[in-house]
Amino acid sequence: MLYLAIGLFLLALFFLWQSSRTRRAAGLPGGRIIYTDTRAWGKTDKALYAAGIGLTGKPDYLVEQKGKIIPVEVKTGKTPAQPYDSHIFQLASYCLLVEKTYGIRPPYGIIHYPERDFAIDYTSELENALLEILVEMRRDERRETVARSHENRTRCLKCGFQKDCKESLA
Repeated sequence: MLYLAIGLFLLALFFLWQSSRTRRAAGLPGGRIIYTDTRAWGKTDKALYAAGIGLTGKPDYLVEQKGKIIPVEVKTGKTPAQPYDSHIFQLASYCLLVEKTYGIRPPYGIIHYPERDFAIDYTSELENALLEILVEMRRDERRETVARSHENRTRCLKCGFQKDCKESLA
């Protein structure tokens, strides 16, 4: 009986260690996972939506930690020295959606790259910059033509407007 209890205890420790290792590999902080869009854990949760600003999104994870909700965005591929602006604004969008959906303003969010995590403070300056970008995007949606905003051929190759774009680099 004692050997069975010791065996079960060791098995429980192994599972605890494995789950902790998996959480760290995904870049998740401590806390309770309340939302996930990884599809690896089952059915995807419903998208977050803020009707007043016409914004919707599905963060990879939302972690509840001491009454705060922290969005986590997992990126694959090469780890940059600093997070890309587009990734920062994507994360800021999730912070805004969390605030509108749950009524709790996240103090920060996390961008997880394969070799490094970045905690991005969700400041009023970042929120204002995001809102300005959203206004620009809405304005551009109504235009007949929009100038290309980059010199990156790879972006053009993946763009859904490539066939109609007169400035495509592809």
